[in-house]
Amino acid sequence: MADLDAFDRKLLALVQENARLTAEQLGERVGLSASACHRRLRRLREAGVIEAEIAVVAPETVGRSLTMIVEVSLEREHPHIIDAFKRSMRATPEVMQCYYVTGDADFIIILTARDMKSYERFTQRFFFDNPQVRKFRTFVVMDRTKVGLGVPMDDRDD
Repeated sequence: MADLDAFDRKLLALVQENARLTAEQLGERVGLSASACHRRLRRLREAGVIEAEIAVVAPETVGRSLTMIVEVSLEREHPHIIDAFKRSMRATPEVMQCYYVTGDADFIIILTARDMKSYERFTQRFFFDNPQVRKFRTFVVMDRTKVGLGVPMDDRDD
């Protein structure tokens, strides 16, 4: 775990909201010089605290009008089966997020599709044609109520 001080936490909170803020803008908001912000951000990137800086694209604006959340259960939990499934999900552009989880399902997948026909092709390719998939259950998202990957930066245990 990284040793984060109050300045690091403030910087992280700000760049999670808007990664395009300049070092000068960040410095003004956290009370540091621009060069100090640069150094801290470089250290946080090198330490793996900041994994990536991305743009969040509204799927419907690029023709991906459906979002699904899918629970997937595998036949057996052998490491090579789990690893193969993880690799296939990482390599699939439709899959936005994939989590290996505890509970009734083995994986939770969040993905987008152009329409139900394209989702049907996805299920055929990755679920029905995969003998290691025991079952899957799909939830179609009706409304994106909150979307983000931001991690809270306060010290409270909520």
